[in-house]
Amino acid sequence: MEPLNRPQAIIDFCLAPLNLDPSAEGVGEVRRRLEHVIKTFQLKTAKPVSVDFSSMPSQVINEAAHGYE
Repeated sequence: MEPLNRPQAIIDFCLAPLNLDPSAEGVGEVRRRLEHVIKTFQLKTAKPVSVDFSSMPSQVINEAAHGYE
């Protein structure tokens, strides 16, 4: 997987598992807010920030430990 540096590409990758309906109420607002956060962060670092999700370790959530069996 190539590192992602475009805000929309990062957002699309992160939200893909949720399989959200693009026309659902709130989805546009969530995307707008996330894009604002990513762009603001990139501006503060003075350079585009790339995210390489393939190098991130997987996180396993033990739902049974939280009572969500």
